[in-house]
Amino acid sequence: MPRRFKYIDLFAGCGGLSWGLMRAGWRGAFAVEKDAFAFSTLRLNLIDRWKHFRWPDWLPVGPHDINEVLARYGRELRRMATTVALVTGGPPCQGFSVNGRRNKNDRRNKLVDSYVSFVELVKPELLFFENVRGFTIGFEKGGSGTKYSDQVIRHLEDLGYNVHSEIVNFGDYGIPQRRRRFILVGSLSRQAAEFFRLLKRAKSAFLRVKGLHPKPTLEQAISDLERAHGEQACPDSPGFQSGLYAPSKNRYQKFMRLGSVGPIPDSHRFPRHQPEIVRRLEHILRRAPRNRHLPNDLRAELGLRKWSTTPLDKALPCPTITSLPDDYIHYAEPRALTVRECARIQSFPDEFHFLGSYTSGGDRRARQVPRYTQVGNAIPPLFGELAGGLLRDILTNG
Repeated sequence: MPRRFKYIDLFAGCGGLSWGLMRAGWRGAFAVEKDAFAFSTLRLNLIDRWKHFRWPDWLPVGPHDINEVLARYGRELRRMATTVALVTGGPPCQGFSVNGRRNKNDRRNKLVDSYVSFVELVKPELLFFENVRGFTIGFEKGGSGTKYSDQVIRHLEDLGYNVHSEIVNFGDYGIPQRRRRFILVGSLSRQAAEFFRLLKRAKSAFLRVKGLHPKPTLEQAISDLERAHGEQACPDSPGFQSGLYAPSKNRYQKFMRLGSVGPIPDSHRFPRHQPEIVRRLEHILRRAPRNRHLPNDLRAELGLRKWSTTPLDKALPCPTITSLPDDYIHYAEPRALTVRECARIQSFPDEFHFLGSYTSGGDRRARQVPRYTQVGNAIPPLFGELAGGLLRDILTNG
């Protein structure tokens, strides 16, 4: 494989960014993802179906911990030095998230150092790094103290990279949700800030070519997936029901359904809420303001401790999709969103199928990445395609 447009995807998850890079003309060398569920989804879509990766003989095709790859295959990685144009990565964000516990001692935070160690061995021309907005906020009171963003920038600059970072709202780029993320780009021979200048200039033309609106609403994204359109037995979950397609109602839905076949969307399994839960959700949809956490008085009335429950507004973009399906209530139906609806909001096309369990709880939550979490952790593929095209332009035009 020629060096030009060859990349490695670290902390690849289910392959959202890799799907976007594939659509932008990149070719994957390999991907590193620890979780077996997430890797099975990546493998199905990008390896088995699209043959996107040219996997090296020395690395088994399967889930891998990045630190084990560094320890076991350091010699092979050094041999790849300067043969790869791009290394991407989005290390786990749970320890940094402003919506989580923000634990500075979370061992997953140290995986940022593993990313830097990998870059030091492979020496790609370009870097693309993504994390939550909390990555730029210190852990001490008021956001002071050491910021991991400063540390990673300093380490990459020590390796010779020109680095620039910004907080980007994916909702400004055709994604039907508000999703602010830390994006860092590095280059060995170019000004990294050029990527962000190009990003702002290119979005209108990129979306216009695809016939997409820059700020689609939630209803525009998922209204063809409503339960009211019909249902039948879920193909992969006995005892559950899946929704059926309604005719596409707008360009976003038509775009998402390209390549999808059959009447049942993949992973469109409806939750089995108990009758009392359905009644509670109906009450919330009648009483609560939309796209906001439930008011304290309504939570008290319903005896709810969970603070993040949010009834959605069909006329606005969705708030940031998370890994927890019960964070949001469908705008028109008393239920949580399905995996497919979350995937639509993340801009995964319907032809992209998900594997693994739908949810996990208890001890399994720390050891598995089920379908909802795969979607919630991903970089939206549509943004990945736009970014991938700009990174190609930077390499081509200097």
